[in-house]
Amino acid sequence: MRFGRTLALLGVAVLWLGLGPLVLVAAGLSLLWPPLRAWLRPTRRVVAVWAAVVVVLAGLAVVVPDGWVPIPPGPGRWVTPEYVGRPSVAGAVRGPVGESPTVTTKSYGVSDCERIELDDDGRLVLVCGGDHPVVRVVDPDSLRQVRSADLPGSGCDGRLVVDGNDVVASSGQRIFRLGVDDLVVESSVDLAGELGSDDCVTGLGVDPSGRVWFASGEGVVGLVAGRKARTVDLGDRVDRSLTVTDDGVYVAGADALHRVDVETGNPTPTWAAAYDDGGERGSAPVVLPDGLVAVADNRDPRLEVAFHRADTGEVVCRTEVFDDDEGATDGGLVAADTGVVVTNSHGYGGALSAILGRTTSRGIARVDVVDGRCRVSWTTDMDTPSGAPAVSTDDGFVYVWTKRHSWLGVDAWYFSALDLRTGRLAWARRTGLNALVDNHGGAVTLGADRSAYVPVLGGLVKVADREVG
Repeated sequence: MRFGRTLALLGVAVLWLGLGPLVLVAAGLSLLWPPLRAWLRPTRRVVAVWAAVVVVLAGLAVVVPDGWVPIPPGPGRWVTPEYVGRPSVAGAVRGPVGESPTVTTKSYGVSDCERIELDDDGRLVLVCGGDHPVVRVVDPDSLRQVRSADLPGSGCDGRLVVDGNDVVASSGQRIFRLGVDDLVVESSVDLAGELGSDDCVTGLGVDPSGRVWFASGEGVVGLVAGRKARTVDLGDRVDRSLTVTDDGVYVAGADALHRVDVETGNPTPTWAAAYDDGGERGSAPVVLPDGLVAVADNRDPRLEVAFHRADTGEVVCRTEVFDDDEGATDGGLVAADTGVVVTNSHGYGGALSAILGRTTSRGIARVDVVDGRCRVSWTTDMDTPSGAPAVSTDDGFVYVWTKRHSWLGVDAWYFSALDLRTGRLAWARRTGLNALVDNHGGAVTLGADRSAYVPVLGGLVKVADREVG
């Protein structure tokens, strides 16, 4: 047959898309049969055509602007469910309820974004690019980039927080304030005189008075006053973001949980609560409405969640979650009513940890404080390799980015909604089938129109109920 070889290759491609990577393994093994190998041997013309196709596709990936094309599809759509569960009967307040949810993706290359912020107009604002930070403003409906700006300075991962319609971002040892509408730098503060030569900003926040707070890796905490910074050295390593509230700033250091307040215009440590022996900090502090502050501790052998009094730092209670030597979290601690939800990221060391159908240590848990005692309200056996979930107490959902284990080598990623009271899966929508939709530390964010957004390795993903999208 004249086009037999082409049809055979197209057939393998279709089976690969439907059944997953093992199709390529089977196709490769079939080449061990000499007659088939001889029949498939391509001519120079065929090789030239396929090479031209590859060059054209690679060129399009470079030429097409960020946010204009979807994230490429992956294999395994016939062997993984697109949707499981059923919609919530209650009306949504913040997030999607699972009513025929649609998935929108846009490619931004390997963007290395971790958290999405929303400005007053509902636009998405992100800082991406690792140690060469880029601020992006993205349309919440189409996920197309509205504008972007490279931040001067390098060598440190960028940090960002939105203050109304302004962006406060860090790059190198500088803090910038930019307008969302044009991303023009309105002011900047140089921290070189306050930080060591190898030090970096690890956290940013804005308090209700409009003061910009920051923390550095070597434990310097400060606030920006005009074009200068006032600082205090906590004498502790800090690799988690700080948490800014109405009554203080909380910092999870390597040795202790710290609270810093303002006295006579200067940042002043209020208390430092040393951790129990062992472990390392697994989350930024989470402030609860009843005067408690929670933090996760990646201890050996079990992950531990501790609750402190916000006014004194005294430990109210602490409890272990997940199994021995199979529990850790990397920022996956969020507030939920009187307690917290914590996700297990043990075993995730990057995108290679979760490819070809593999998953990491499983587990999502809710921990509450009842009558001064910690109680694990529920634990569920789902895999959330990295990143933070989002909780909507009004809707009664925990929204998480999950992955299914597959013996067929299929990398199926899902946006999953769990019942906040019981931890049971309410519904889940498949969002992609390759490593490009690994959230890679990206946090779930709920938008103003009941949509959910997640930065992933290859760009951005939006999940919305059909009537919303």
